[in-house]
Order: sequence, then C-alpha cells, then structure tokens
Amino acid sequence: MHTANAVIATLEAYAGPLLTDLGMELVEIQFRREGRGWVLRFFIDREGGVTVDDCAAVSREISAYLEVEDCIDHAYVLEVSSPGLERPLVRPQDFVRFAGRRVRVKLRQDAGQGKVLVGTLLGLEGEGIVLLVEETKVVLQKEQIARARLTLD
Repeated sequence: MHTANAVIATLEAYAGPLLTDLGMELVEIQFRREGRGWVLRFFIDREGGVTVDDCAAVSREISAYLEVEDCIDHAYVLEVSSPGLERPLVRPQDFVRFAGRRVRVKLRQDAGQGKVLVGTLLGLEGEGIVLLVEETKVVLQKEQIARARLTLD
C-alpha cells in the first residue's frame, strides 16, 4: 500500500505540469480518511477563478491517470475544486502573488505573539515571509508556519 504522502508526491509531479498546460495551477492535494472513507482532493486555481467545466476537465484527466498508474489500492472519492476565497498559501510564489492581502498564519509554536497571526502579507524578504501585524513587521521562516491562508477577517 502506498502512503498518503507518497500518493500526494506522485500526483503533484503529474498534475502540476498538466495544470500549467491547461492554464491553471495546482494549489494543494489532500489525501486523507474522512467520515465515509478516503478522499483525494485537488484544489486548483487560475487567474479569474476556476469554473465547473475546469474542475470536470481536470477530474477526467486525473481519473484517467489514476486508472493507468494504479497508485491507490483502496476505495476513495476524487474531488476537484477551487480553493475558495480563503485559499492556502503553500509555495514561495504564493507569498509574493498575494502581497497586500490579509492572511491568517498558524505557527507550529508560539513565537511570542501567539500561535495564530492575522495581518497583511507584505511578501518575501530573502527566505522570510513578511507580515504586518497590528503595525508591527513580523518575519517568519517557512519552517515556523504550520498553515497559512488568505482570510476575510
């Protein structure tokens, strides 16, 4: 049996270039057990947002790939959707692209200002992710961050 992380890595290697060719980006892949069984979830995006037709086209491509590659040996449900208004920020380019937007960052450990920071994303400085939190500039390293996403707060 393939581990969830191995499945995600295999699918990222396939889906990333596929989505680029389709004019979209792969935001995140989740593969986990939920209430009724395993769910394989792809979050995709494009400038201006994705449509239902975009999701259906990607779903068909991923389904065909999964049938041929047979990298999941148990039942699962495939979902393809938009990351929504509170999309996760995962890659360095996400922190550049969404500079100026409000973000919520959950830290792995309290760094003196709490485990959750909400502020304005200023972008990157070298390897550091820069936020403006209540008029204070905060620089975080990627390894300090458990999760980061856009927020409407």
